[in-house]
Amino acid sequence: MARFAKYSVFLCVLLLAFSLRHLPTTMARNAPPEGKEVALKAADVTAKIFPERVFFRGQTAPVQFRNSGGVHFADDLYVLAGMVDSSGYSTGIKEKYQAYLLNEVTLEIAGQTLKPGAYGIGFLNGGKFIVMDLGANELFQASSQHDADLKRPTPLQVLPSATAGTYRLYAGRDYVEFHRAH
Repeated sequence: MARFAKYSVFLCVLLLAFSLRHLPTTMARNAPPEGKEVALKAADVTAKIFPERVFFRGQTAPVQFRNSGGVHFADDLYVLAGMVDSSGYSTGIKEKYQAYLLNEVTLEIAGQTLKPGAYGIGFLNGGKFIVMDLGANELFQASSQHDADLKRPTPLQVLPSATAGTYRLYAGRDYVEFHRAH
C-alpha cells in the first residue's frame, strides 16, 4: 500500500511538472509579448475572442475560423476579421459582404477613418474595398491593391506590412493597408 501511495504521489508530481512546463507557451499564445503588437493567424482567432456566428443585415452567419486573422495590440485590444458564410443573403449583399470586421480601436484603412465597432466588409471587382455598417449601409469604399508576390494567398488573412504598425488585410492577393489611428 505504501508503494502505491508513493507511486501515486510521483505520478501527480510528474503530471503537474509537465503541465507547468507547457503553461508559458499556452499563455504566450493569448497575449502579445510585452510592449509589442502581433498579427494573428487563423489558429490564433478562436471563439474566445471572436463569435462563431455574426449578425449582419437581419441574419446571422457562421464564421470560417480557418479564414480569419487580426492584430492583438500591446494594450490588449484587438482588430479581428473573419470570412463568413453568406449563402443565406441576397445576391446584392453577397457580392459585397464577404467578411466580418471587429475593431476595438479606431483604424485608418486606406486613408479612411473607422471607429471601433462591428462591420461587414468585402473586396469588390475593379480593385475596391467596401465597409458597411450592420444594416448593410455603405460607410466607405477604398481602393485595394494586388500583391502578385504573395507566397501563400488564402481567402482571408492579416499580415504585417513593411511599415511598423501597419498591417495588410488580404482577400486572396488583394489587400488594403490599415493601422491604428492616433
